[in-house]
Amino acid sequence: MELNATPRTSRQKLAEGLIPAVAYNKENNVSFAIDRKAFDRAFRQQSTTGLFDITVEGGETFPALVKAVHMDKRKRAPIHVDFYMVTYGEPIEVSVPVHVKGKSQGEIQGGLVDIVVHNLSVIAPGPRRIPQELVVDVTKLNIGDHVTAGQVRLPEGVKLAADADLVVISVLPPRMSADEAAAETQAAQVAGMVAAGELSEEAAEAVLEGDASLDEVKAEAAAESDSTESDTKED
Repeated sequence: MELNATPRTSRQKLAEGLIPAVAYNKENNVSFAIDRKAFDRAFRQQSTTGLFDITVEGGETFPALVKAVHMDKRKRAPIHVDFYMVTYGEPIEVSVPVHVKGKSQGEIQGGLVDIVVHNLSVIAPGPRRIPQELVVDVTKLNIGDHVTAGQVRLPEGVKLAADADLVVISVLPPRMSADEAAAETQAAQVAGMVAAGELSEEAAEAVLEGDASLDEVKAEAAAESDSTESDTKED
């Protein structure tokens, strides 16, 4: 993507519609101004993985990637851009978006596909060989399956920079309904009361099978306890 720029100094007041920008690497640092709307349009298309060929008026032309975009939070518009100057033909490490395609077997069973890592670090053989996205086919995944970084198919010449065992995508089990969550909470509570001796196993079974509520068996247990204490006093 070509981007025209005008040279600027740090104290220079910019014309309407222009925003300050800087491009740098270990050896160079160039300050310039770019058209806000033209940059915003281009950046929405190619994000941080797309290559910009920046031509500074009366100066040089160089390739660069977007390093950071500083935004006006109220207007939601860019106010300053940092570019990283790159060299054609030299390997470069970048973070590439991960997307999925297809509907997994786990989803058909009620599960949920979770993209754990939304951007994966790779090394491209050159700036023009940076993939715009990494697409993972999830159609064969069942509930409990996952895809690691080492299993993600990369374009020819592109190498993985992240840990190969890093989990990128998981297929999660179905979420519990409110009733299921309440039942699970109650089961845990009943088990704790049995372990503490506050509830008999028979009473616990009645609660879990729905023959009695927890409040009812707790009230019955309390009544039995009071009756026992009364008999003890009379003796």
